[in-house]
Amino acid sequence: MANVPITLAIAHYDRHVPFLDGTIEIDGVDLNVICAETGVRHSGMLRRREYDAAETSLASYLAARDQGLPFTAIPVFPRRLFSQSQMYRNLASGITSPADLVGRRVGVNSYQTTLSVLAKGDLQHEYGVDWRSMVWCGSADDLIETGWPPGVQVERLPQGADPGTLLAEGKLDAYMAPRPPSSFLNGDPRVGRLFADSRAEEHAYFHRLGYFPIMHVVALNPEVDEQHSWLAPALLQAFQRAQAEIVRRYDDPIWSLLAWGRQSLEDERGALAPDLWPVGLAANRSNLERFIQYAHEQGVIQSPMPVESLFTESTRST
Repeated sequence: MANVPITLAIAHYDRHVPFLDGTIEIDGVDLNVICAETGVRHSGMLRRREYDAAETSLASYLAARDQGLPFTAIPVFPRRLFSQSQMYRNLASGITSPADLVGRRVGVNSYQTTLSVLAKGDLQHEYGVDWRSMVWCGSADDLIETGWPPGVQVERLPQGADPGTLLAEGKLDAYMAPRPPSSFLNGDPRVGRLFADSRAEEHAYFHRLGYFPIMHVVALNPEVDEQHSWLAPALLQAFQRAQAEIVRRYDDPIWSLLAWGRQSLEDERGALAPDLWPVGLAANRSNLERFIQYAHEQGVIQSPMPVESLFTESTRST
């Protein structure tokens, strides 16, 4: 019997290198791995269904499912971020704590971007700050068109405007996004993180909630699962093997660009957990349930959904 051709679109993270260098193969599959940028990959999958499987935004995947669009997923989560170190401020704005964000203009990629949803929810539930009291200024449109609750203020930044520049100039008071603003990366003295010790904030967050927040999920076109029910578990196992392989490569103390990469891995495991990237539904249930709550509160989805419903039947027991 001929192999099944499968196109998988992923980002170029260290944990995906074993896919990209051909180390990872799947029996019975001709795997075509495409390394695609975030915007191309997310819209290609959730708007145009260009891939059989793809790493996609968790928030936009939930919105797509909520609207009945034909997607399923496997419980593999290739991108994770804490929100606290992704919150930036203009240092002349008078903002020194989350409470000072009330009434301020806060830049985001889009209202629906997963980090935006996480940051808004964390402000509310971890710091007691009503995210509805801020003006959310997006630099892009939402991937899946939804809405937001009554009274929430959402603006679109001018086409082509750089949020990092706007933040440095004080035209945005704060900024929360999956990547640092350009002004911060360039060392602009007018911009800094909201939390003076964001690592300590994230350490405390992890030990309160017990997880490293999920940003992305691996979505599938449902006909792939319908026609080849063995494929979803095989793909999940392939991601597990890729992750194990990349952890093994970190045994070399200078495998990464970082001089203390190996020591950092050891420190992180001691401070947080031996595995911050668990695969499977059971180990990620509370992480997903909390995010679904955030998405519902913010109008990204109209109704809460059972975690099991997000995944193929063959991977729900993982």
